[in-house]
Amino acid sequence: MPNPLNAFDVPTESRPALTADEIDAAAKRIADVIDPTPLQRSARLSTLTGANVYLKREDLGAVRSYKLRGAYNLVMQLTEQERAAGVVAASAGNHAQGVAFACQALGITARIYVPATTPKQKRDRIRAHGGQFVDLIALGETYDAAAMAATDDVARTGATMVPPFDDARTAAGQGTIAAEILEQLGTAPDLVVVPVGGGGCLAGIGTYLRARSPHTGILGVEPAGAPSMTAALVAGGPVTLPDIDPFVDGAAVRRIGAVPFAAVSGFGGRVVSHASLPLLTSTESPRGEGAFQIMQVDEGAICTTMLELYQMEGIIAEPAGALTVTALTEITPQPNATVVCLVSGGNNDVSRYGEVIERSLVHRGLKHYFLVDFPQEPGALRRFLDEVLGPNDDITLFEYVKRNNRETGAALVGIELGAPDGLGPLLERMRRSPIQCERLEPDSPAYRYLT
Repeated sequence: MPNPLNAFDVPTESRPALTADEIDAAAKRIADVIDPTPLQRSARLSTLTGANVYLKREDLGAVRSYKLRGAYNLVMQLTEQERAAGVVAASAGNHAQGVAFACQALGITARIYVPATTPKQKRDRIRAHGGQFVDLIALGETYDAAAMAATDDVARTGATMVPPFDDARTAAGQGTIAAEILEQLGTAPDLVVVPVGGGGCLAGIGTYLRARSPHTGILGVEPAGAPSMTAALVAGGPVTLPDIDPFVDGAAVRRIGAVPFAAVSGFGGRVVSHASLPLLTSTESPRGEGAFQIMQVDEGAICTTMLELYQMEGIIAEPAGALTVTALTEITPQPNATVVCLVSGGNNDVSRYGEVIERSLVHRGLKHYFLVDFPQEPGALRRFLDEVLGPNDDITLFEYVKRNNRETGAALVGIELGAPDGLGPLLERMRRSPIQCERLEPDSPAYRYLT
């Protein structure tokens, strides 16, 4: 399946290639508009990992993500004819903000397509950044649906597409993050951890580091529910995932771009499929370069990281913004290694925190659901509380679902445990109880209606 964002692009030979020199040129191109973002050492994460962990705070940029860098670099290079025709973009929300910001700054009209599932907070900020220059259209449930609509728009109108990742100009703008990291640190980091959606940021940062800091390791992190880069590396080329979990909306992409794949596949390396794997050292790389790896992290673990970042560091990260820090709980950096995690973005809708907390509790083994068949007699609920529920357990959901005149009736019961190891004793008490209880497993068809 072709990438819809390539369908109406200008010929590749007329565009700049993705090189470290072009990334340096992009840095100069955007310097008057985009300020460098802070690089902050995290005492908590450094203590947790035994490494020196720095956070590259792209969430503190003008649109709270690195997407502005790529969008602005591309739009700055459009011809007068292309600017006059207007631009079109598809985005899960963050790239759209970058395009909107660039178009208002340069006086260019834009039509931006986003999934209907894009959080309201992101849609409001797209309109705020674009003002009168941007027309926002929300449709479909995924980024890919928005991308197809944007492609159709370009075919009808002759407007210029501004791809979120599948263009060397976009990736070069995003690669300017690496140049800033090297300048701010004053030395080469041992490892840079990069979030992965469509692959543009990884391609840009990786290309720059391979040229300017070749012994720096690179770890790309994508959500387990949308492992499009992993699928491409395994298959030897971009593939379209049949289904994805859209929760990590900033990185939930069915198919990575051809331009990012061409760059990333040249880095060499491997896909990490399990936790607690020590990172390769540069001497283990066949070319003597810093190791390159790709890994996935669970959406529930991402939610736990989001809450920890908020409570410990005061960082408001959206799911995609917490990808890299989540990976720190599943890898083993070399002691005292210098590790840089890219935090991007910071566009999280407060209305999502209920789901974030729920997913975190389930991931940590603290939240469980059951169908409990209560006898239709006085005292049944009291017996359940006294005989089944533990002293540190709490009922967080109780929905009675009886729909007939039988002598028993089922209730959907959500229980939050005091500690993960309380599940075994709870199940044993349920087994001994005359009240019939059925656990809803997280991977069961019924469970997906709960989260």
